[in-house]
Amino acid sequence: MSSVFQVSLRMSPSFRSTTTLWTSRTTSSIRRAYRPSNTTISSSTMARTPVYFLSHGGPNIMYDTEHPAYKKLQEIGKEITEKVRPKAIVVFSAHWQAEPNTVEVNTAEMNPLIYDYYGFPSHYYQHKFPNVGNKALAETVLQRLRSAGINAQGVKRGLDHGVFAPFTVAFNPETNPLNIPIVQASLFDSDDPDQHYKLGQAVESLRNEGVQIIASGMAVHNLRDMFAAMSRPTPMPYTLSFDKALKEAVEQKPEDRQTALAELLKRPDARRAHPSFEHLLPIHIAAGAAGKDAGKQFWTLPQGSMSWAQYRFGEIQAA
Repeated sequence: MSSVFQVSLRMSPSFRSTTTLWTSRTTSSIRRAYRPSNTTISSSTMARTPVYFLSHGGPNIMYDTEHPAYKKLQEIGKEITEKVRPKAIVVFSAHWQAEPNTVEVNTAEMNPLIYDYYGFPSHYYQHKFPNVGNKALAETVLQRLRSAGINAQGVKRGLDHGVFAPFTVAFNPETNPLNIPIVQASLFDSDDPDQHYKLGQAVESLRNEGVQIIASGMAVHNLRDMFAAMSRPTPMPYTLSFDKALKEAVEQKPEDRQTALAELLKRPDARRAHPSFEHLLPIHIAAGAAGKDAGKQFWTLPQGSMSWAQYRFGEIQAA
């Protein structure tokens, strides 16, 4: 099951000019730039990668260069390519839920984009983000999940906008190309926070092998109230209260973090901040993958019925 983003926002002329830049690059250029040799990476020579939770916004973030989150995503992308320098990325997105007790992993080598939104200008459905998958890495992810007792299946699927929208900004192929494979895995189709925490724990070891784990969702995500909230001079009250509570939960001691995060779903404001929990659960995956590493909110922007909080778990180590 996948959620669908359905809102149309006005696009400035600068967004239109950006589209020309993107469609001028083809996916094949990135495929040529990456030549996988061996997905088995020596942990003795690789620094442990941090884990990121990205609040990804809607597909309009790809062109909204004036939005404060655009610059922050660019900074995160530079941090990953220039400081972390991973061998590959495994990403979980709010826009891919498989089955209640099953996780799916994309094993495709070629990743078309899934335009899982409607009501936007036509060029949103022609957008390109050059990328490659890696079957060997996908099989490694499947093996780690199954070893942890998680039912996992390989499928062939593209990247949804929970991946390509923020990655377009963070990893602009003209200014900050990624040039490493991206393997996307699903969430469970459930609201169980501990189930998703365990999912993160199952892939934690990949961090010692040069693999960057990214979970993509939204710290606060209420589309129902979005247009009503635009007329307010301040964010919705639940946006502020839940954003604060999420920060406090993530920044608990690692041994207390799982319980604190699970308690968030029981808060009185939880269903206002997240009418459905698929945009919140990726942070449970990120926290699970963090292991004993501390989590930190390093930026936030409560805005209307949304919060753009960005989180990192673990430190950036010298590669």
